[in-house]
This record gives sequence, structure tokens and C-alpha cells, in this order.
Amino acid sequence: MLRNDTLDAWDRENFFHPSTHLAQHARGESPNRVIKTASGVFIEDRDGNRLLDGFAGLYCVNVGYGRTEIAEAIAEQARELAYYHAYVGHGTEASIRLAKMVLDRAPKGMSKVYFGLGGSDANETNVKLIWYYNNILGRPEKKKILSRWRGYHGSGLVTGSLTGLEGFHKKFDLPLTQVKHTIAPDFFRRDDLDQTEEQFVAHCVAELEALIEREGADTIAAFIGEPVLGTGGIVPPPAGYWPAIQEVLRRHDILLVADEVVTGFGRLGSMFGSDHYGIEPDLITIAKGLTSAYAPLSGSIVGDRMWKVLEQGTDENGPIGHGWTYSAHPIGAAAGVANLDLLDRLDLIANAKAVGPYLRDGLKAALGDHPNVGDIRGEGLMCAVEFVEDRADRKFFDPSRKIGPQVSASLLAEGKVIGRAMPQGDILGFAPPFCLTKTEADKIVAATAAAVKAVF
Repeated sequence: MLRNDTLDAWDRENFFHPSTHLAQHARGESPNRVIKTASGVFIEDRDGNRLLDGFAGLYCVNVGYGRTEIAEAIAEQARELAYYHAYVGHGTEASIRLAKMVLDRAPKGMSKVYFGLGGSDANETNVKLIWYYNNILGRPEKKKILSRWRGYHGSGLVTGSLTGLEGFHKKFDLPLTQVKHTIAPDFFRRDDLDQTEEQFVAHCVAELEALIEREGADTIAAFIGEPVLGTGGIVPPPAGYWPAIQEVLRRHDILLVADEVVTGFGRLGSMFGSDHYGIEPDLITIAKGLTSAYAPLSGSIVGDRMWKVLEQGTDENGPIGHGWTYSAHPIGAAAGVANLDLLDRLDLIANAKAVGPYLRDGLKAALGDHPNVGDIRGEGLMCAVEFVEDRADRKFFDPSRKIGPQVSASLLAEGKVIGRAMPQGDILGFAPPFCLTKTEADKIVAATAAAVKAVF
């Protein structure tokens, strides 16, 4: 297609893209895709290419694209009241209503919701609240946060430290010293291939116990984890993992943060991943599915025992010194109210619960015997295919070969389907909108099989 491509030039000259090879993009060596419109599970770029978005943006457009109900709620809120802050007891009808809707859906034992803008700032809020909590309790030394390798919790200073992926640390002077990492519950990547799933869980527990012993339980404030590892490879936990981990945390008086930015509001076929796996958190991080990304909004859901201490802290020290200008932004809150209403009315979580296994079973039927497919896994409407050089002894490819990105690129170019090449492994991930039909799932499977054939 011929065109006077001023927009492309402006993009490369002015726009700093996240998670992008900056030099290649500025030189014009990498593609520049400008998205124009979208509907259901499909997006369309300015060249008219219609693509099935098998990753819902970044696991976030859960209700699907083009939902006019949410657009109208945003417009109505902007006309009535585009902005007011939430400081010193101020609120809007949308933010108050959304807080109640979230708590009505949250696991038992949760008390209040603090609203921010994105998952990173929500986890920054969580860490500040954890440190405040222990200071109020007279435990100033109990400040370290335990996270897991391959976990993803944001890309700020503290949250980038919590993230257990090399690319978010390299050359950024991260992780900070207050953050310590333990083993990821990734059974496929276990060091000892002779371990059973039960033995591997015991190994994860032993590694956590050893870390607590080295650091000292009296210095450790909290443990953070995603119910299912997301960006680290879409990895469901092995059976029994979460009960075993929680027993250790309770014994050492370590708070538990469930990062549900991806899993919250239905991604696993349950309202929350915490309910799905029997997790009893002190804090829950929410974002993406809260508004299906129609407007920026995140939240920290605070549990009862923490909330009581936060109240005590303000009785002793005055108003809590934390807030963002855009906390509980009314336009984001209005989008959240409309999104959760839509999620219920269209019964989209039930659809995710049904179509997710159908997609995974289809991938297993198409690729389960392929000599370069090491694992096909997932939970709810999340699934991943992990590629290996030798299936028999689980030999991984040299990362420089970029097998995962090659499959993802072929899937896009030939199959017109978007799947994500996950970091730190040759892994192709899928997390489509909840409105995905079985026919559309079949299209993902067929395109993936063709892409694998093309690459291998």
C-alpha cells in the first residue's frame, strides 16, 4: 500500500515505546503497527489487516473490544464530572459504587479498596502499606519482601525489583536490597526431572524455608505471588503449592500479597485466582480486568487485619501520607462499573471457563506429539506452548535462535493471529478476551499449528 507516511516518521522521531528495541525502531528496522479499530476479539490496523488478538492486548481487554456500554459510561462521566480528587474523604458516585462492587466480588476477609492507575503503582502502594503496617506495630526491622523468579509485578523501582525477570533488572540497578527471590513453581523447568509434582512442591517449600532462615523471619514482611505465573511463562502452580506455601508464611508471620492483575475478575474461570486456589491474602493487587483496559485503573484490596492497623496508625500519626493525583479517577471508575456489570450480564466468566479448556485441548491435539513441543499448559483462558530442541531430555534452544519470537512472528504474518512470545524461554502465550468463541479458538489452534510447521 502506497501512502505519504508522515505518521510512521512521527512515530520513530517522537514516540518512546515501552519494551521496545529503541535503536532498531528509531532506524526503521522494526515494524510499526498503528491500530485503528477493534471489535470482539479482532483488531484492525490502518492498513486494513484484521487480526485475532489472542492476548487481549496485554491480558486486559477481557470483555472484548468495541463494547459501547463502557464507552458510553466513560462519556457520560466525562460530561458530568471529568475529574475530582479522592483526598481527604472526597469521592464520586462512580468510585464509591465501584469500591462496593469490587468488595462484593472479592474473597472473604477483605476490607477496603485503594484505587490507582496501573498494576505497578498498585504494588508500590502495597509495599508502602506493608512497611507502614510494621512500623505501626513497632517492628521497623520487618521490611523485606519475598518474591519469586519468573514472577511479574511491575516495572517501577520496587515493583521492578519484585519482578523476577532479568530484562527488568538489567542495567537498572535492580533488584533493590529489600527484595529477595525464591524458586518459581514451574514444574516443567524443575532441575531434577525425576521429581514428582508432590516432591517438587516440597522442594519449593524447602527453598522458601531456607531463604527465610538465611534472612531471618523477623526481617521479612511479606511474600508476593501471582496465583498463576503470567509473563514468566503462563505457569499454573503444581497441585498443593499454595496451601503448602501459606502454611510457611503463617508460621513465620509473613503477610501474603496475591497479585491478581492478570487473574482477577475471571481470567481463570473464577472471579479471583485466590478463590480458585484457596489463597487467603492480606492484600490483593487488581488492574487489567477491573476496566478491561477501557480506562486506566488499578486497586489494592486491603484485608481486615491490615486495615485495623492502618486505622490505628492514623489515630497515632494523623492522615496517612500516601496518594496519587489520579487515585480513584472518576472516568476510570465509571469504566470499571460498566465493565463489571457487563461481565455479569453476558456471563463472560462462564464462557472463559468453558472455552479456555477447549482451546488448550485443541492445542494439545494439534501439537502434543510434536518433537519440539515440550509443554502445553494453562488454566482458565490462559495457555502456553513451550518449545524445546530435544523433547526426550528437555533440552532448551539457545536463546539467540529466538525460536519463540519466530513462531509468534509466523503466527501473525501468516495466520493473522496475535500470540505473545514470552520472555526467558521459547514460549508462546495466549490469553484472549473472554468472549472468544469455540470457532475463534479453532482459528487460533490452526494458525498456531501452521506457524509451528513453518518454523520447524
